Amino acid sequence: MIRISTIFVAICMVLISGSLGLVLYSLTSLRASDAAVVALAALTFLILYNAVSTRMRDRSDVGGQIADLSQGIADLARQVGEFGRRLAAVESKTVSANSAAHDRIQSGLQSALGEISELGGLVRQLAASVATHEDILTSLPLAAPVPADEPAQYTRTVDRAPAIRVAASAATRPAAASSAPTHNDAQTLTAIKNAIETNSVDIFLQPVVTLPQRKMRYYEAVMRLRDTRGALLPASDFIPAAEAAGLVGRIDNIMMVRCVEVLRRLQKRHKDASLFCNVAAATLGNPATFAQCLDFLEANRALAPSLILEFKHSTLRSLGATESEHLAALAQRGYRFSIDHVNDLRIEPRELADRGVRFIKMPASLLLDQNQTSTSDIHPADISDLLGRFGIDLIAERIEDERAVVDLLDYGVRFGQGFLFAAPRPLRPDAAGDTTDKAKAGVIKPEPQPRMTGSAALARRAGGVS
Repeated sequence: MIRISTIFVAICMVLISGSLGLVLYSLTSLRASDAAVVALAALTFLILYNAVSTRMRDRSDVGGQIADLSQGIADLARQVGEFGRRLAAVESKTVSANSAAHDRIQSGLQSALGEISELGGLVRQLAASVATHEDILTSLPLAAPVPADEPAQYTRTVDRAPAIRVAASAATRPAAASSAPTHNDAQTLTAIKNAIETNSVDIFLQPVVTLPQRKMRYYEAVMRLRDTRGALLPASDFIPAAEAAGLVGRIDNIMMVRCVEVLRRLQKRHKDASLFCNVAAATLGNPATFAQCLDFLEANRALAPSLILEFKHSTLRSLGATESEHLAALAQRGYRFSIDHVNDLRIEPRELADRGVRFIKMPASLLLDQNQTSTSDIHPADISDLLGRFGIDLIAERIEDERAVVDLLDYGVRFGQGFLFAAPRPLRPDAAGDTTDKAKAGVIKPEPQPRMTGSAALARRAGGVS
């Protein structure tokens, strides 16, 4: 687009050349045509002069711009070179740091391996020395009693091995006791066989209540057998004999069948009813017995959310490959687990939750024992919250006085079980409906239990705790 200054210069050149021709025509004797030729020549000269001066001016401007551009390119090249030098320096430092770190790691690993090898040698030496001491102790003869008239030099021989004599006598006593079963063991074994043959056991129910509302939330099924005289035998009396005779699996089969029957009857009136059913470690570890139990539980899989299988804490601590596989098979079918008989507070909530454990029963005396604070990794007051983060509910069992309830509430315990709320009660053939009728809106109202002390309390505890 033509600039205004260019137009203005062209007009000025036309005016100058026209004025020059007019002046020559008026002041001189030139003709009009001659004056016009002079004016045109002047105009041509002005045009050529303007074109040459403009070209020279543009050339000087372009030269300056080229010089500026060259200087900028030089500055950019200098900055790029400086950046390259810095980058090379950083790379060299990084490589040297990595090599130094690698050397330190290698040296640390070598030193750690050396220490581990030294520890292994020390352990082997310790094991060898312990084995040597055991061989020496085993080879020592048992010293006979020294008569009164023996010389005094023999008394040292007698005094050197009192521990060996005590250990030997203690080791022989259980063998002698187990080699000759008592009459009571025979009666218990007879009662167990009669219960298995007749498929008859007595089921007792003990509620698990919420704290502090004391509303019934769960039931625990407790099994009792009757001896030949008709007296009730608690589980602590007949389970050892059943384990020795290899009959625990058949008892657990009967127990599971009865628990499923009781649970179905309870859910007719109270659909949210849940039941704890105890399972022995021998049943979990016997493939043949467990296969029968698994088939029965598979057939009643609809009750899996309400039937809680309960194991001892020691059983889950000593799980083998077979027991772990069986436990995983139950968890895959939707069954939840509970552990009881907890003797210490050294528990692993994450591991238990991964195995399917959703309830942990701890004695109230264990939770309130001040000595546990120094021996456990966590304070008893924090156990309930810790288990809750992994989806495990803590149930305080064996609660027998109100003071324990107050202390447990300070620990955040939300469920309780014990004689303070209700003792295990027998389930009559028509008792399932009566039990749920008494549970109004999930609240159980146990009969008042008189406070007993001394031998009466001991007798009540022996008859009610499984």
